[in-house]
Amino acid sequence: MEKLLEGFRKFRSTYYRAHRHTYRTLAQQGQAPRAMVIACVDSRIDPQMMLDAELGEIIVVRNVANLVPPFTPDGGFHGTSAALEFAVRLLNVAHVIVLGHAGCGGIAALLADPRETDDDFISTWMATIRAARTRALALVEAGRGDLQRLCEQEGIRSSVTNLSSFPWVRERVAAGALTLHGWYFEIETGDLFSLGADGEFQPI
Repeated sequence: MEKLLEGFRKFRSTYYRAHRHTYRTLAQQGQAPRAMVIACVDSRIDPQMMLDAELGEIIVVRNVANLVPPFTPDGGFHGTSAALEFAVRLLNVAHVIVLGHAGCGGIAALLADPRETDDDFISTWMATIRAARTRALALVEAGRGDLQRLCEQEGIRSSVTNLSSFPWVRERVAAGALTLHGWYFEIETGDLFSLGADGEFQPI
């Protein structure tokens, strides 16, 4: 903990001091980010750092395996959906990016035998994209590659599809005011791949 506190002191005396005017402007005028990034909670992934984003430039929501659940306005607790609504309807972002990555622990949990799981929330959360697991298994049987990687990318496809189940996302996409993206980050190599119109991931 002391290391983290010392890190804050360093931030306060260096970065904050150098960007004090920007912080004050954002505090007084509010934020107007142009993009939202839905990323994984994995400690190795930092969207702000990866994209070299300026203060106030992107709004980020993080959850296990960077999932977007389908539109389900049932009165339950929907943190990711609430953040999406805030970004799209109140902040009017122009882009929503689902940022997945290699070596995702949430996807590993999805692929595990459910009889061997011992968790309170993760298995239920990952069931949101159970169809991605089925598709990945079929691709492996067809000799298409590594199961973990295929399922990670299928998970991104599922989340991008789920974005369109939100009516106010669908409306803005149809009007040309919002663009949806699926990105896959390879941690070991630093490569970034984008989901194309053909449904395949290509290097950026």
